[in-house]
Amino acid sequence: YAFRDGWEHASTLRGVAPLLELLDSGTTLDGCAVADKVVGKAGAFLHVLLGTEMIYAGVISKPALDLLQSNGIYVDCGVVVPRISNRTNTGLCPMETAVIDATSPTQALQKIRQKLAELKQN
Repeated sequence: YAFRDGWEHASTLRGVAPLLELLDSGTTLDGCAVADKVVGKAGAFLHVLLGTEMIYAGVISKPALDLLQSNGIYVDCGVVVPRISNRTNTGLCPMETAVIDATSPTQALQKIRQKLAELKQN
């Protein structure tokens, strides 16, 4: 869920899909406050690209928190965890794993798209 001065956007899509949808549509989140249940490093990179101003996350990974704060994005959160788990709790989130070594938002975006394409093939 994102909002700013009379503009609101909510999505029922899961994972990074809502952020990619906004990015692909050319929408920015400049000046927006965003609320999300879970924010990992992949989502954090996308928020940097989208220009998000502040984020509330129920759960956030430490790498995501560090990335957002180092990019001047205000973060409020419920719980900080070392990493985000996958949906079945059997390992790491594939998006978190995809961007673990990414050093820039554009590199992360490329890795996210590549991982999503791989997941669709399986």
